[in-house]
Amino acid sequence: MNKTNKQLPLVVIFGRTNVGKSTLFNCLIEKQQALVSKIEGTTRDSNIGQVSWRGKTFQLIDTGGIIDLKYLTGKKLKMEDIEAKVQMQVREYLQRADLILFLVDNKTGLLPQDKQMALLLKKILPHPIPLLSKERVPDRAGEVLLVANKVDSIKQHPKTAEFYKLSLGKPISVSAANGSGTGDLLDIIVKKISPHPVPLLGKERVPDRAGEVSICIIGKPNVGKSSLLNAILGYQRVIVSPTPHTTREPQDTDVTYKSQSIKLIDTAGISKKGAKTKGLEKFGIQKSLAALKKSDIALLIIDISQDITHQDAKLVEEIIDRKKSLILIANKWDLIKERNTKQYTNYIYGKLPFAQFAPIQFTSALTGEKTGKVLDLAIEMYEQRQKQLSNSQLSHFLNRIVKIHKPAKGKGTKHPRIYELTQIKTNPPKFEIRIGVKDNLHFSYIRFIENRLREKYGFLGTPITIKITKGRDVRDKHKTSTRL
Repeated sequence: MNKTNKQLPLVVIFGRTNVGKSTLFNCLIEKQQALVSKIEGTTRDSNIGQVSWRGKTFQLIDTGGIIDLKYLTGKKLKMEDIEAKVQMQVREYLQRADLILFLVDNKTGLLPQDKQMALLLKKILPHPIPLLSKERVPDRAGEVLLVANKVDSIKQHPKTAEFYKLSLGKPISVSAANGSGTGDLLDIIVKKISPHPVPLLGKERVPDRAGEVSICIIGKPNVGKSSLLNAILGYQRVIVSPTPHTTREPQDTDVTYKSQSIKLIDTAGISKKGAKTKGLEKFGIQKSLAALKKSDIALLIIDISQDITHQDAKLVEEIIDRKKSLILIANKWDLIKERNTKQYTNYIYGKLPFAQFAPIQFTSALTGEKTGKVLDLAIEMYEQRQKQLSNSQLSHFLNRIVKIHKPAKGKGTKHPRIYELTQIKTNPPKFEIRIGVKDNLHFSYIRFIENRLREKYGFLGTPITIKITKGRDVRDKHKTSTRL
């Protein structure tokens, strides 16, 4: 697997908590991707986005706020708690960065922690931090730009002078909230990151994202969503912890697998209790459902070592209602002593009878078992979402199934007549059946047609919509439509 953006310059936003890192990140990528709140430590997993400016493209990282500087020193620390993992993830990104945006809060002013962090950067970066100057080498690793945020008006500019004490050069004044100064900041960034423009569609730099498969990883808290993402990628992209709601916001990762562009989205755990709260959990759940809406395929993660619950069934319903292709991931398979896949398959479909069209993949994100098959299955599913059947194919298909099983009547005494079956949409597939004006087709026959379509043409794990139109001819003035 190749990360599509691995050759892009890496720009990291760094600073203490509540200086506006996520707000600046959203402003620069021009999306409301990062969760923003006044609660300290809101950002846990680092957000990743891409910015294109004046013909150059770079990767932008929004890191978690630094709460305790000891986590950046590299000393041996216990890593059981979430905050320790957040801070160590920040350290890793800092060491890989081509350019660091050291963000400070102009309203709060210079704090002792800002001074300590500036000194600490010099110790942990792979190269010394030179002062800003016109003679500076543009692509020097570990360069730092000092950015003073929350400069909302011209009157507030003089206050930024106190940040000269950090010895990081002239502060660049911006307001992430209203966008003031961000254009000037981007001009400086693109001059620093690379002496040459990065081609937007070059095969060796940023692949064409047309035809990209968007895959949403969704499920209840603590079923192994983040662990599965890490196992698929082969590195610790997101923070994993036994604490519920460790992931607070969707995390996008762009990869190329077997020449296919894929966006993997790890989401916050969805629970009934969390949806009723008023804090970060509720916002995280809302963002998870928004990410599902924009996706092509959903990976519903189920903890197979536990009973399937009503919440799992509700998530399946959400996925099907949004016409997303579905793969059921039975995770934590390593915890099962007697591995009878047939028995567990019957159990899952028995609890989720309306999802029997969806394939089941038994995995262990902890050991990596069978996680390599997930993307193969997703690519096959995406291809089948695009499938378009010709009118002649469907005409032969209709003639055959009508002989096997006559159309069942919904009302009345005579069997309805089906004049035509056509496909009117792909991704996801949608079909139209035309019957007589006075005819009525039983819903069970619609299910029969759907099942036969799957048997004949596949449509693996994808909801199929069948629309009924009444009228001998599509131009018939008496034509009416109903959706089943």
